[in-house]
Amino acid sequence: MFNTLADLQNAVMPWAELGDGKVTLRDVKAFRRQQTDDLITNAVFNPDARVKELCRQLIKETALKLGIVSSSIQPLYEAAGRGEYQRKTVPAMNIRGITYHVARRVFRAAMKQRVGAFVFEIARSEIGYTEQRPAEYAVCVLAAAIREGFFGPVFIQGDHFQFNAKKYSSEPEAETNSLKDLVREAIAADFLNIDIDASTLVDISLPTLEKQQEKNYRVTAEMTRFIRTLQPKGVTISVGGEIGEVGKANSTVEDLAAFMDGYKKVVGGSVKGISKISVQTGTKHGGLVMPDGSVAKVKVDFETLGKLSQAARERYGMAGAVQHGASTLPDDAFDHFPRVGTAEIHLATGFQNIIYQSPRFPKDLLTRIDEYLREAHGKERKPSDTEEQFIYENRKRAFGPFKKDLWELPEDAMNDIMGTLEDRFGLLFSKLNIQDTVDLVKKYAKP
Repeated sequence: MFNTLADLQNAVMPWAELGDGKVTLRDVKAFRRQQTDDLITNAVFNPDARVKELCRQLIKETALKLGIVSSSIQPLYEAAGRGEYQRKTVPAMNIRGITYHVARRVFRAAMKQRVGAFVFEIARSEIGYTEQRPAEYAVCVLAAAIREGFFGPVFIQGDHFQFNAKKYSSEPEAETNSLKDLVREAIAADFLNIDIDASTLVDISLPTLEKQQEKNYRVTAEMTRFIRTLQPKGVTISVGGEIGEVGKANSTVEDLAAFMDGYKKVVGGSVKGISKISVQTGTKHGGLVMPDGSVAKVKVDFETLGKLSQAARERYGMAGAVQHGASTLPDDAFDHFPRVGTAEIHLATGFQNIIYQSPRFPKDLLTRIDEYLREAHGKERKPSDTEEQFIYENRKRAFGPFKKDLWELPEDAMNDIMGTLEDRFGLLFSKLNIQDTVDLVKKYAKP
């Protein structure tokens, strides 16, 4: 840890010069190798807010110097809506913990296959229980790109910026303002891709699909207009919407039409609309957990997913449909997503499982985590849950309280776990047909 600002400046002096709010790199390779690990550790854990903030600024300035630019995926998705590329599904990866180390392996896997079309994301709920505010999450990703020698556009996304239906029902203005505050914070941290999820406000008890989707499309339109007022000059932030809450009834093309027709009227012709639409086709966040703690096989309705993607592109000019809750699906399922034209797929719990279920994960730490979950969250346990189900469903909540323990896993264990994750990222990139997309991204995404 750097104890003072002077300690920080002295540490980076051999490789970089700081002055007037700018960074001059003297030796890029040495800086990348010698300094990035220390900078990001201090950017996350240093108790001195001034040192922490300067480390974050150094990472961001260094990333820009090296051509690593947080960017919007909007131009790429507009190209998909025009049919200028097909059958490529962009993975959006929620990294809940050990973010810097995991992101390094994402970049390694991407560079091996020349993958440019991939997204890092974190959801509103994850920001809370993983104790990663947007500014921290973004610099972890950028530092990982620096460390691995990646350069080019980096896509960072606010996932499931979701409205709480109960809070919205009682205090709609307060809940809306809470989401707007989060959007402000995320954009200030260079999140240039935002998914608004007001699908929680859909009321299927109403007599028509248009009425069922009305609150959803009106709120999504309001948030779209708000985001457009905050986006940096020359940037069109990619905004996503959602018509079906994950884990509930499957979406239909009629649902999509009811939402989009209403949304387009409300958002207006002068405001750039959403670039993609999240749907429900049979999955559940985290997978369906069985009493023994295993994950049940879930059947995705790929026919419906294909029809929704086609309608999204052909009728509304979007990139296509987005699939949530897919990381625990069997490997042979992933080949189908590009075949049916899925624009984007969201992946989270499967990566978490690789970490916690690794035979190299320290058993004493896992025991402490499980004991913490029983004590801190035991009251939330459903009466029907077995011990295995409760632990599986709640281990995500340990990423925040045990952030430093996870960051400091023994080196051999860390290397093995990260190696397994890297292999997983590589497999997914291949199955989602996004190899050799560096030039495609470069053609459309202009940082």
